[in-house]
Amino acid sequence: MRVVRTIEQLREALEYMRQGGHTPIGFVPTMGYLHEGHASLLRRAGEMSSTVVMSIFVNPLQFGPNEDFSSYPRDEQRDLELAEREGADIVFIPGVEEMYPQPIRTQVSVSSLTTQLCGASRPGHFDGVTTVVSKLFNMVQPDYAFFGLKDAQQVAVLRRMVADLNMNVEIVACPIIREGDGLALSSRNVYLSAEERSQALVLSRSLREVRQAMEEGKVRTVEDARKLLVSVISASPLALIDYAEILTFPGLETLDDASLLSDADGEIIIALAVKFGRTRLIDNNVFNPKEVATLV
Repeated sequence: MRVVRTIEQLREALEYMRQGGHTPIGFVPTMGYLHEGHASLLRRAGEMSSTVVMSIFVNPLQFGPNEDFSSYPRDEQRDLELAEREGADIVFIPGVEEMYPQPIRTQVSVSSLTTQLCGASRPGHFDGVTTVVSKLFNMVQPDYAFFGLKDAQQVAVLRRMVADLNMNVEIVACPIIREGDGLALSSRNVYLSAEERSQALVLSRSLREVRQAMEEGKVRTVEDARKLLVSVISASPLALIDYAEILTFPGLETLDDASLLSDADGEIIIALAVKFGRTRLIDNNVFNPKEVATLV
C-alpha cells in the first residue's frame, strides 16, 4: 500500500498503476476515523476494481460555522492499518492547503435535491460535498466510486451530479453497516455517552416498527407512517428530532400526506436525523412499498 499526500504524488502513483494495466480503478472517499462501514466499501471496491484508492480528508467546506470540524475524530495510524488490512493500494491524505491552496472561487452545486433533509438543517453542506468530490474525481479519475447508503441523500446528490456533468464514473451505493444492536455505524458515534448510545437505538427501531406496521397493514398512508416514526422516537427522552421524513428516492420529492404508500411510483426513503446531546445521527430505509405484500 502506498500513502501519498500531494496531488502530484497521487497522479504519479495512478499513472504507474494504469501503465501496468491495473484497471479498473475503484475509489473510496472518506473523512477518516474509519470503521467497519468504510471497510465494507473497500471490500466492495476490491471486488470490482484492480486498483483501490482511498482518500482521507476532513473537508472544511462541508462543515457549518457551529459544527464539529476542529473536533471531528481523527486517527491516521488506525485508519492506515484498516486500509492496508482491507486491501487499499493507494491512500491519499492531503492537507487543507493541498486541497485548497487559495480561497476557492468555484463550487459545484446540485439544486432541488439539497434543499430538504440534511440540506435544510445544514445549509451549504452539500455544496461542500459536491465540490470536494468533484475535485477528487478529477484527481483520481476512477471508474467506480463507492459510498454508503447511510448517507442516502449524499448518494442521490452525487449520482445526479455525475449524470448532469457527464462524469465518467459510476457511483456504487453500498448497504448500511450496523452494530449488532442495530445502531448504524458512524464516526460520530464516538461522541455518544453510554446513555445517549443506548437511546440512539430508537432510530433503527423506529424504522423497523414502521416497516413492520406496513407489512401488517396497520400503516397505509404517508401521514400514518410519519406519525408512527415520530411517536416511537419521541418515547426516548434524550431524542431531539431534526427531521423524520418520507420522500421518493432518488428524486427526494415530497409525498402527499394522504397518499397511500402503496401508490408510490418506485422506491421511497424513510429518513431520520435526530440529536442525542450534541451528537446528530442519521439513519434511513430505502425500499419499494409495492414489494411489501400487504400493501399491494
